[in-house]
Amino acid sequence: MKNKVLPHSLFSEFDIYLFKSGKHIRLFEKFGAHEVTVADTPGTYFAVYAPAAREVQVIGNFNSWDGSEHKLNVRWDSSGIWEGFIPGVQRGELYKYKIYSTFDAEVREKADPFSYYYEMAPKTGSITWDTYYEWSDEKWMKARAKTDLYSSPMSIYEVHLGSWMKNHQEGRSLHYREMADDLVEYVKEMEYTHVELLPVTEHPYYPSWGYLSTGFFAPTSRYGCPQDFMYLVEALHQADIGVILDWVPAHFPADTTFLADFDGSKVYEHPNPKKGFHPDWNSLIFNFERPEVVSFLLSSANFWLDRYHIDGLRVDAVASMLYLDYSREDGEWEPNEYGGNYNLAAIEFLKNLNYHCYHEHPGITMIAEESTAYPGVTRPVSEDGLGFGFKWMMGWMNDSLRYIERDPIYRQYHHNEVSFSMAYAYSESYVLPLSHDEVVHGKQSLVYKMPGDDWQKFANLRLLYTYMYTHPGHKLLFMGNDFGMTNEWNVNEELSWHLLQYDPHQGVKRLVKDLNHLYRSEKALYKHSFDHEGFEWIDHHDHTNSVLAYCRKADKDIMIIVCNFTPSLLQSYSIGVPEKGYYYELLSSDDQRYWGSGQTNSEKIKAEKEEKHGRPYSIHLTLPPLGVTVLKRKSR
Repeated sequence: MKNKVLPHSLFSEFDIYLFKSGKHIRLFEKFGAHEVTVADTPGTYFAVYAPAAREVQVIGNFNSWDGSEHKLNVRWDSSGIWEGFIPGVQRGELYKYKIYSTFDAEVREKADPFSYYYEMAPKTGSITWDTYYEWSDEKWMKARAKTDLYSSPMSIYEVHLGSWMKNHQEGRSLHYREMADDLVEYVKEMEYTHVELLPVTEHPYYPSWGYLSTGFFAPTSRYGCPQDFMYLVEALHQADIGVILDWVPAHFPADTTFLADFDGSKVYEHPNPKKGFHPDWNSLIFNFERPEVVSFLLSSANFWLDRYHIDGLRVDAVASMLYLDYSREDGEWEPNEYGGNYNLAAIEFLKNLNYHCYHEHPGITMIAEESTAYPGVTRPVSEDGLGFGFKWMMGWMNDSLRYIERDPIYRQYHHNEVSFSMAYAYSESYVLPLSHDEVVHGKQSLVYKMPGDDWQKFANLRLLYTYMYTHPGHKLLFMGNDFGMTNEWNVNEELSWHLLQYDPHQGVKRLVKDLNHLYRSEKALYKHSFDHEGFEWIDHHDHTNSVLAYCRKADKDIMIIVCNFTPSLLQSYSIGVPEKGYYYELLSSDDQRYWGSGQTNSEKIKAEKEEKHGRPYSIHLTLPPLGVTVLKRKSR
């Protein structure tokens, strides 16, 4: 059956203008495969951008993969868009585009860049589908729009869906709908506020963890169909849990079935290898100088926030986008028009990305994984910043891990490593990450990074977590970290849940749960995380004892946190406090419930009229070995 020429197109002239100027944010409504009815005949409208093509066919199950009868028509306006209607093609059909280039004789069979659904890898076909879903998360969405994430707690559980837990009977990962039971229950139990999912965008190479994406408008079919993923998002929302997606606009794989060399003219990648090839990952870099590619990426980000009700995007590898010389030696990169190393087109893209996402979707958040000192990552676009809401605090992570991995006997000589983060804590709005990157590639699990015997390793881990949760900034823990996984994360295996039969691991899990509860219930720990009003040093100079003492404050609430980074029990340790009254221990990382030694401050502690650390009152504490005590002032 020959295809019919549409009497109309899904593209208006304004759509073409926005697309060609890099300003279109809803291309997913235009490109791809869409069920329509033309002259009372149901079928599917196809549209693809292939500016260097001389002919484009749609091939699939419906025509025995022979597209000679189903050729698309190139638009008259030089937009490079090919479109056409094929009667009878409906939801669930396999298809690809067969592209004949004007540049060479090679015939390319390509998956649809705008497909909503793909065959399960290693198969590479697109599937005609829709994103219709009857959502039942109105309460969450309305509340989200009114939430100020700068004065609210955000505790993020980072998850790789395929290796979180397995279905042992069938020897596979859990499906999206199964996770809607098990994952939601676990996250709710542990009192996290959000989950952050490693990329769910379709990807051909499973060990890439999703960071080499090919389907920028489709959740991976490994765990179900698009509506199954929507069901998982909805279940999380109904449990009052936000959903953040890892999203990767920096690069894509050089897999010839997908975006790479799409029509023979390098549609998506930059044609200059000094700008278009990523030496770290052997991948291709998007051409941020091409408006149509910018529209593609803006539309992808908007798609997840719109069609899937996603609450935020964590944008991966931002540093690699900002700098033309990222991971390149002299001679391997070209300076910008001003002679510098900034990728000006990528910077402009990031600004547009954040502006549009925040403007279109009230209450969402945009988080940058950015590891350099680039200025203004979380400053508004209107103030010449990149416009992100938050940025991973990589400096805190690196310094804290470097410090705590040291034998305690040497920590006194490196005391500044664990306190230095407060020197720049308010330069950006930060998320403190202990992510998947810290437990792979020979870096060991977090607990095995710690020095000492088994008791000391777990004590150090509990110390690190309590310090993290009482430090200004939002929090992020990778799955398995919250019960002390002893092996590195392996994408092919589920987490070592069997470890929870042992007291040390149960203890870590109880502590993280209690830390989440404490963090969410005590406004002093979150209300002023991003301004100076919420934090005050009591003493960061006691390097001899490797002790840090500080206040967290909000309104009239005062919390005192004292960290002992040595295995020595310190009794009658005196610290200055700002006000009189009684101080009660809310949490000790050394509690026996957490597999600690039980050296706690169980009684209420009265502040004495005794000056200390420049404050008029002081209290005397028992500081547990490799432990943290968290206290709150009460008037009586």
